[in-house]
Amino acid sequence: MLKPVIVFITLFLSAAFCFSQNKALDSLSQLLEKEKNNPIKLQLLNEMVDLAFQFDMKLAKTYAKQGVLLAIQTNDNVWQPQFYEMQGRMHANLLELDSASSNFDKALKGYTAIDNKKGQATTLFKIGWVHKRRGEIELALKADLDALKLMESIDDKLGIAGAYSRISEDLNKQGRHNEALAYALRTIELSKKNKFNEELVYAYTSAGDTYMAMGNFKASYDYFDQALTLAKSLGFSIYDIINFTNNRANALKRMGNYEEALKEYKSAYAKAEEVNYENAMYVIIANLGEVNLLLGNYEDALTYQLKTVALQEAEGDVSNLTENYGHVSSIYEKLGNYPRALEFERKARAMRDSTAKMESDKTMSTLLTQFETEKKDATIELQNATINQQKKTKVLYIILSSLLTFILFGLFYYYKKRQKKNQKLQQLNLELDTKNKQNELLIKEIHHRVKNNLELVKSLLALQSEQLEDSKTKEAMIASQNRVQSMGIIHQKLYQGENLKSIEMKDYFLNLSEGILDSFNAEDKVKIECAMDRLKLDVDTAVPIGLIVNELLTNALKYAFPENGKGNILISLSQSSPETLTLKVADNGIGKRVASSAKGTGFGTQLIQLLTQQLEGNMIEEYDNGTSILFQFKTKPAA
Repeated sequence: MLKPVIVFITLFLSAAFCFSQNKALDSLSQLLEKEKNNPIKLQLLNEMVDLAFQFDMKLAKTYAKQGVLLAIQTNDNVWQPQFYEMQGRMHANLLELDSASSNFDKALKGYTAIDNKKGQATTLFKIGWVHKRRGEIELALKADLDALKLMESIDDKLGIAGAYSRISEDLNKQGRHNEALAYALRTIELSKKNKFNEELVYAYTSAGDTYMAMGNFKASYDYFDQALTLAKSLGFSIYDIINFTNNRANALKRMGNYEEALKEYKSAYAKAEEVNYENAMYVIIANLGEVNLLLGNYEDALTYQLKTVALQEAEGDVSNLTENYGHVSSIYEKLGNYPRALEFERKARAMRDSTAKMESDKTMSTLLTQFETEKKDATIELQNATINQQKKTKVLYIILSSLLTFILFGLFYYYKKRQKKNQKLQQLNLELDTKNKQNELLIKEIHHRVKNNLELVKSLLALQSEQLEDSKTKEAMIASQNRVQSMGIIHQKLYQGENLKSIEMKDYFLNLSEGILDSFNAEDKVKIECAMDRLKLDVDTAVPIGLIVNELLTNALKYAFPENGKGNILISLSQSSPETLTLKVADNGIGKRVASSAKGTGFGTQLIQLLTQQLEGNMIEEYDNGTSILFQFKTKPAA
């Protein structure tokens, strides 16, 4: 009876924790709605992100995104990179690595602009983590070393300790375990000396990882156990507790305590599933597969391992993919399915070859330096010998012969050196050209997938709107479909065109107009004309302008021509000066009566105003003989 009681208590405490957290969030949300001071609103959003992170990362990501938008809207350069960093952290924990990288890059740029060295360093730590998930260990080490330099420059001892832990992890992944252990022990010493108890948890974890890699599983277990015990006493988040429990289970597995390890893995997985911690879930699934393999539970092991491999392939996470391919191959071999075993063994070898990090470049560089130094020493000795010989013999013939020999040797040496350099440059240019073509294809594929995903979202909205009976809700759904469509057309133009950085706007507006007319069944009633020359804009400018035009066309079709009236809409976009774009959208509809109330929800108007601010523009409205709205943006056409 004891075990059910413990489970009940655990579930009760978990539910109570979530209830208290939600209650606190509700209180903060109410304060946010009433608050008018923008700096205080940003501080409240920061607290809401921290609170939501304890139990719902997707909700925390939503609050971080609100913080980004408010910081942009209020031009708050201090809070803006902080919210980008928070949003990137949530994406990273949800294994949305591309979105995480994008937000971290924006955070690093923002911190650099205001010379916030600590912010730069903490963001570099997170960039290094993303590199590790992608198997880019050398890039991860570089990011962590850059962060260490920044922490040392401001004498942030806690930050220095954190950098030591991360560098230890990087060195472990490169197989440099003795150096890794030295950094881990240095972190423990620094953390104890300065009473950095939270960082001490990670220092213990680094030491445990290193001893695990060195094959000392008992020492590894002791450090992981200390990390978990200290983390619980300090009230670490449930996500951290899950990670540390998984680490301790790994050590038990390596020590041969398979049943005990299986028990801990299952406990950690249950908690991860409860809080939807995807990053930990598929790591633990892989460990469940391996420990079941070791216990001889091959069918269970295969189920877990295939799920792990599928998740890693889908997320592009190659950090342990070679090992997991190997586990799948071993399981199939145990089950007698040799063709499948061979298939996954080949995958493991291919992945091992593609992710292996060579240390030969550093060695070759050292040997080359040594070689050049010896060659220079030999040349100096030859020159001295020649001079001595000249002084001794005083014979013109020997002087001329020596000089000629030296000149010929130098010419030959520099000829061979230049020839090798040219060959290397040619090879490098060829490799760069190939990589550029591969990157171009990859970027086009990304735009293609984004466009397909946006079309899927639009289709889902269309299906949902068909089920609605409330006209206002249905109109809102149609407006959302059109906004999604306006962004989807941009990504379609990017992957179909030759220039991946810019959009031809006239063709884009024509496509956008056709889609909106179709959604309102107004092809025979309203004519949309694009009176403009060919003009290309970069993506960051094209997207907000496209959304603005989408909102204006939607408003015109809804309100300018009542009772199925006919009419014309004119769109024009021009570069009125080297640094100014002029956009005009006009219709010959009924216009707007003076002092008439706004129609609809007003969200479209707010969106237009926000996007206009984003492009540093201004808007002029006229209502003579219809409606005419003019914008001027401070931006440049794409090259």
